[in-house]
Amino acid sequence: MRRPIVPAGDQALVQIVDAALADATRRSGSWLVCRPGCTQCCIGVFSISQLDALRLHRGLVELGDREPERAARVRERARRSVERLSPQFPGSPESGILGEGENAERRFEDFANDEPCPVLDPATGTCELYASRPITCRAFGPPVRSEQGLGVCELCFHGATDEQIAGCEMEVDPEDLESKLLRELEQTSGRSGRTLIAFALAD
Repeated sequence: MRRPIVPAGDQALVQIVDAALADATRRSGSWLVCRPGCTQCCIGVFSISQLDALRLHRGLVELGDREPERAARVRERARRSVERLSPQFPGSPESGILGEGENAERRFEDFANDEPCPVLDPATGTCELYASRPITCRAFGPPVRSEQGLGVCELCFHGATDEQIAGCEMEVDPEDLESKLLRELEQTSGRSGRTLIAFALAD
């Protein structure tokens, strides 16, 4: 399988997000209970960017170079997931691109909430492509601000006050590098739109 070309700035983005996660983890202390084997955030689909999709695809190719049987299992889980998801997919199942607009967003809210991530190893409860995981996965756990307010994993921060939670907020991408890289990717390759992990890996 051909190794996808990921924009050069992606490594800088990953470093920024991982550094922000390390800082938030330090400030969160024992309130942050994320550990290998905790898979709640790996159940239920969520959208990823084309940059995430390329990074994951490259990671799967690299895994195939090292451990072809393991990579084949990931790819097979992704294919089976696509088969399950396609009939009700809120977008184009042929391209794997999610639809846009209020109607598509409403459909996605209740879509495949019990579907396991194909990258999740069911035997170990760990991520097979951890080093290549999407930005959403890298930022899950610590408090992260969105349009809905300050969100946090429901398993974490038990007993913490609102002020203590806010004091552990993670600034994921303060310079908005991801948006710049996505614009660059669209201009150079025509790749745009949000997709799902399964569709990114099922080829």
